[in-house]
Amino acid sequence: MEKRFILHFLTPLKNVSPFDVNMAVDAGYDVVVPYTDVDLKEVSGLAQDAMFSRPPDDAKRTAILIGGRDPLLAVDMFEAAKTAMFPPFQLSVLVDPSGAFTTAAAMVGVAEWQLKQQGLDLAGRRVAVFGATGPVGAIAGLIAAKAGAKVTLVGYDGLQRVTATAEAFGERFGVALSPADGSDDAKKLRVLEGAEVVLAAGRAGTRILSKEQLATAKKLRVAIDVNAVPPSGIEGIDAFDDGKPIEGTSGVGIGALAVGNVKFKTEHELLASMRDAEKPLYLSFAEAFEVARKHAQKNAK
Repeated sequence: MEKRFILHFLTPLKNVSPFDVNMAVDAGYDVVVPYTDVDLKEVSGLAQDAMFSRPPDDAKRTAILIGGRDPLLAVDMFEAAKTAMFPPFQLSVLVDPSGAFTTAAAMVGVAEWQLKQQGLDLAGRRVAVFGATGPVGAIAGLIAAKAGAKVTLVGYDGLQRVTATAEAFGERFGVALSPADGSDDAKKLRVLEGAEVVLAAGRAGTRILSKEQLATAKKLRVAIDVNAVPPSGIEGIDAFDDGKPIEGTSGVGIGALAVGNVKFKTEHELLASMRDAEKPLYLSFAEAFEVARKHAQKNAK
């Protein structure tokens, strides 16, 4: 009898994400086992317990998902799980803290596709990320920078936290990320002056930019808001918008549900790919972006 597909779900938080549990079951896992309050130093032992309990030929029926909220801690846990393994005892591992990696990948993938429709590449574009001290905003900025964009991370509460984020991510992943203060309207306008792509990843139900503010971005090509809870993060962008021209600007808008559609498909494919893999897969934000790019293109057709 073939063994069942098992997903071991590790998080440093007190609960695993119900969203991700549902996604895993819908991707074909028979058993999803939660591990909560997991410390970084415990990851190696948990990974080895999972891999030694089945013969190497059954490793493909066992995988690990790493959640949480802190992207850098999640990546550290991901690396610890990978390091704990060695041939022939290897399991697939996906890291996606609070869905931030797949959501951020979807944001940037959709932005890139919209730019291509305008004859432009993401590389070299000026990207402003609002809500950049949160996990989705920080990772979206990182992915865009890795793709060659000139990224500014905008902090709603001054420069201190966003500068620390820019420096930590820049040093860890070898990218240039510029911090900016977005704590009042005048400072937001200065950020928007040269912005070609605006990504809003602030807290749910928080208005970040008004129509009037966005209209000052004279070089705007694409604006994306992932807030689905009223009021919208960017006034004038509806959750259903998918490339709709934004009144008073030269850009198009993408709403939360259009991004969410790509995010959903991206996470499903990553989870299913581990279930179907003949060899171990190690999936992080870079792999999520490659999948999201594909789905952004398919979604637009």
